[in-house]
Amino acid sequence: MKTVAVHAVVVAVILTNTASAHHSFAMFDNTTEKTITGTLKELQWTNPHIWVQVINRDPVTGQDVEWSIEGASPNNLARKGWSRNSLKAGDKVVAVIHPLKNGENGGSLVRITVNGQTLD
Repeated sequence: MKTVAVHAVVVAVILTNTASAHHSFAMFDNTTEKTITGTLKELQWTNPHIWVQVINRDPVTGQDVEWSIEGASPNNLARKGWSRNSLKAGDKVVAVIHPLKNGENGGSLVRITVNGQTLD
């Protein structure tokens, strides 16, 4: 019985370390906020995190650019009043993000405003 208990503790520790490693946001510059104004292409209400796809006009090139923005888990967002219907394709949005450190068009969602309502 003692062996089973030891194995259970070892498995729990391994799973905890794996879960915490998965939720790393090290790729984002958490010291910087960037504002993206554009049109919502898609809300992906999926586990473990939602994704928001926003089309934004690049002021330098004048071309449309797609931003992939990672949010929190659907469960956390639902507790804050979000639902899979909070954002719809075609909505005009203002997203505040922590941008990717590598400069690509993506980031971690801080808050998003649609129809005068801010979701964070």
